[in-house]
This record gives sequence, C-alpha cells and structure tokens, in this order.
Amino acid sequence: MALVLAVVSLRAQDASAQAEQQSLQQALGEAGASPVDVARVLENHLKIYPNSSRKPELERALLKIAIDLNDDTRTLLYGESVLASDPDNVQILEHLTTALLHKADKPSAEKALDHARHLDQVVQASFKNDKFVPGAGRTEAKRKDDYDRSLARSRLLEARAQGLLGQTDQAIQVAESSYEVFPSVEAAREAARWLSAAGKDREAIQYLADAFAIASFRSADPDGANDRARISELYRKLNGSEAGLGDMILKAYDNTSALLAARRAELHEYDPNSQLKDPMQFTLTGLDGDKLKLSSLMGKVVVVDFWATWCIPCRAQHPLYDAVKERFKDSDDVAFLSVDTDEEKTVVKPFMQSQNWNQKVYFEDGLTSLLQVSNIPTTIIFGKKGDVTSRMIGYIPERFVDMLTDRIDEALGKPVKPQSVKAPSEPIAAPIHQ
Repeated sequence: MALVLAVVSLRAQDASAQAEQQSLQQALGEAGASPVDVARVLENHLKIYPNSSRKPELERALLKIAIDLNDDTRTLLYGESVLASDPDNVQILEHLTTALLHKADKPSAEKALDHARHLDQVVQASFKNDKFVPGAGRTEAKRKDDYDRSLARSRLLEARAQGLLGQTDQAIQVAESSYEVFPSVEAAREAARWLSAAGKDREAIQYLADAFAIASFRSADPDGANDRARISELYRKLNGSEAGLGDMILKAYDNTSALLAARRAELHEYDPNSQLKDPMQFTLTGLDGDKLKLSSLMGKVVVVDFWATWCIPCRAQHPLYDAVKERFKDSDDVAFLSVDTDEEKTVVKPFMQSQNWNQKVYFEDGLTSLLQVSNIPTTIIFGKKGDVTSRMIGYIPERFVDMLTDRIDEALGKPVKPQSVKAPSEPIAAPIHQ
C-alpha cells in the first residue's frame, strides 16, 4: 500500500497526466483499504490508460499485492515484466518461480528452472565478497541463517523444476544439496519425491522419515500425517510389513536431532547468545570489542541500565546513575552494567566522547529481545542467583536515586522501608518506545 501511495503521489507533468492522476486518486479513494480492491482499481486504470507512463510502477505495485496475497495468477501476469527491470530481485525471483512451478507444465517448468538457477547465483553473489565472521554477534548469525535458508530455497525450487522436466537424477542431487545446506522438512520431502520417482524407495523412506522427525519439532505441520502414511506405504512395499519401522523412525529422530544441534552450534559460533533463554548465560560485546560473560557476575546483584544515544531522558538519567554507583562504590557484591541499544553501533563511541561519559559500555547483543525491553530508559536488577528482582521503566528524577538504592538493597536482602518499594514491573515515568 505504501508503494501504491508513492506512485499516485507523483506530480502530473501535463494535462493528460493530470487527468490520469485525478482518475487514479479518485478510484483508489473509493476502493478503501482492501488489497484486492486496490488491485482491481490499478488493473482497471491500466485498461483505461494502457500507455500510462506509470505502468512500470503500477505493475510493480500489483505484483507486490499479488505476492502478499499468494495470488499466482497476478504473480505470473506481472512477474516477468517487473523482473525484466529488476532481474536480481530475490523476492520476485522466488515468488515467480514458485508460481510457475504450481502450473506444473513443461514450458512453465523450463522458465522456473532458469529463474531458480539465477536465484541461486544471485544469493551466492550477494555474499561472495562478504564473509561471515565468527563471534560477530546476533546480526552476523542472522545473516548466516538467512543466507543458508535462501540458498537452500533456491535449490529446492531448482530440484522441483528439474523433476517436472523429467531430469530426475539432477532433481535428486539438487534436492539433497538443499537439505545439506539447510536441513528442512521441505527439502527432505523433495528429495524423497524424486528418489521414489526414480524407483529408489529405500532412500526415499529415509528422507521421509527425516521430514517426519523434523516436522515433529514444529508446533504444527499439516502434512506430517501424509509423511507418516507414505513412509508406511513404501516400507510395507519393500518389507512386506511394518516390522522394524518404529526403530527406523526413532533413528531418524536421532539423526535429525544431531543435525539440528549441529546447526545451532554453527550459529552459536557467530552469536554466542543464539538460542539462549537464560539472560545470565549471555555474552555481551564491549564498545572496544571485549567480551563479558554475565555468568561471571553470578553471586552479585547486577543493575542493568538500558539506554540509547537518541534517548534524551537517558542523558538526564546518567548523572543519577552515577549518584547511585557512588553509594555502592564499596560494595563488592553489586555490579552496574551500561547496555546500549542502538542499532547503529558506530554512533556510540562519538556520542560518549561528546557527552564526556567514561563508563564501561556493552551492546545489548539480543538481551533486550529476551527480556522484552521495548521502552527506554529501563533498569533491570538481577538478584545474586540470576533472577530478575526488579524492572524500572522510565524514572522520576527527584526520586530515582533513592528508589534504585532501595531496590538494590532489597535484592541484597537488606531491610527497606515499605513505602519506598514499588512492584517490580510498575512503570515509573513515561519512557520512550523503541
């Protein structure tokens, strides 16, 4: 919808274009917010103005709507045209290829194969000169995961196209390659499909068992029952009964569990916090690249200040933290952590220099997501056993020093005046939403 609005907001250059602009704006205004109705309006507009100078932008908007709605008909109608002007667009390549494969006829499969191979090249080229760096953090782990998924997806589409074209051996090889890159249910099913078509039912059963095992880790998979039924069918065909089938499926569980564990370990190399659910097991990266394992602070009360360079209240709160730190400067069992939440990390050091801040700073490295920190400033206090004892969202300037002091004392087990303590999750002042 944003793209549509951008298109219709272009200024008309002459009387004819102005009339077209007014016609389109009026029609869109009457269409409402329904994507289906908007698509009809745009298509009707192109019928009335077939030589519109805005045709490329309108077709792109129609393709975007088609992709969002999983509308194969419109994807096929506008996909090739839009792709001609944007040949390396990964999203368009994937969705157009998928729509072509749904037709399952030879001409469509041939086009799909060309697009799938190009998609594979585009994905690989996009990372060719940008190597993944172990230990670089959450963003790097996501990049690696996105790359593997995209490459596996392109090969999955290629395998389907080759299979539909009767190139069964190649389809098997590429489907297995997809599974090696990213062990997914879809890749396992694709390999099984073409192995069975080639008369290699024993190998097909193994991939179906892998698909069934991986699917069991999902919250829901509507095709899981079909996998189980197909496994039984092929197994009885080969062995005359289902004797031993249960053991084979259990072995598949073990194998896929090992594969998924290996993948988690691989991503863990890029992001040590990947898959972690316990915040005290996190490793935070310092401003100069040094690492801090929060587990090293176990046994202490840990006060975490979440802030950002663009947060004006955070600047006002900074000297108040210094006042609290001064009160606990002789307490070895209290640690203060300054955690920056900026998406752009390069702005942090210059900001601190401009503010004359000299405290040690760490990046959040996924901690805000785990702790559901959506507003800053936020202060979270961990007890000596690593449990969250208090959460302060925002702050009251005239009371913050005493309130934070009281909450730290409470976490230390010291007596605190009842009227000074608020509920751990109670907002204290109006914070800024991230």
